Amino acid sequence: MHASMATSAGRAGRANEDFASAVPGAALLLDGAGIPGTESICSHGVAWYTHRLGGALLGRLSRGDGEDLAAILAGAIDELAADHRDTCDITNPSSPQATVLMVRAHRGRLDYLLLADSFLVLDQVCAGPQVVTDEREVTARRICSAPLAGVPAGTPEYDRIRASCAEALRARRNQPGGYWIAKDDPRAAQEAVTGSRPLDDLRSVALLSNGASRIVSPYGLADWPGVLELLAADGPAEIIRRVRQAEARASGAPDARLPDDATVLHFTHLPRGDSSRQRSGPRRPA
Repeated sequence: MHASMATSAGRAGRANEDFASAVPGAALLLDGAGIPGTESICSHGVAWYTHRLGGALLGRLSRGDGEDLAAILAGAIDELAADHRDTCDITNPSSPQATVLMVRAHRGRLDYLLLADSFLVLDQVCAGPQVVTDEREVTARRICSAPLAGVPAGTPEYDRIRASCAEALRARRNQPGGYWIAKDDPRAAQEAVTGSRPLDDLRSVALLSNGASRIVSPYGLADWPGVLELLAADGPAEIIRRVRQAEARASGAPDARLPDDATVLHFTHLPRGDSSRQRSGPRRPA
């Protein structure tokens, strides 16, 4: 596989909490999350968590033994939890956590796993792009934020309700009926969205963190076929450049979003496989 990548911290002077890397035949993208100013909960921070978890995952993926991706993720979460369980309050809802997106070419197929809101774009040979994501966090956030509808931003009432909404969202994290993310509990790995496609069905594969996916939503600068065209023509850095331009234009608007860490990986020249193998799409746990 031929790989290209770009990543950008959301704000100057702040660590990039995304992590992306690849080994022969496999790649991963993590998007770190946590509550700023919670050093008393975990002294290491979100960037430390994503980098350490990413390293543990890469070590397992590099073995090339075809181990189930959910098992790989569970083992890495457990390993990292052991690294700082004795020094940090890792069960606290605000302790560091990360989304996970992994892909692996193995025995003629592309296997994938997603946990929380990153985006996998499969450039299909005989159809348009297939976009795979884990929508459960977005759904939970929308439900928990419903009380904010119609409340003027910047008012004490808005701030009070927003704090209550954030607490309600944290209560749904890694809970049945809520959403799942890599944190301290390896059982979250079994709740991931997983799937597999024959490599012969695909031209290329793209992995985007939530910050990079803003080019499609909310900014509407491209649709997913357009994202693939941009990647083919100008590479991952162009996706991020356009997102940063849109964030700058929106700055100061009442509903403006803070710039987010943004990362894109793009893989072409995929290894060819046996197209007669069974096809399967994304699977969520029952």
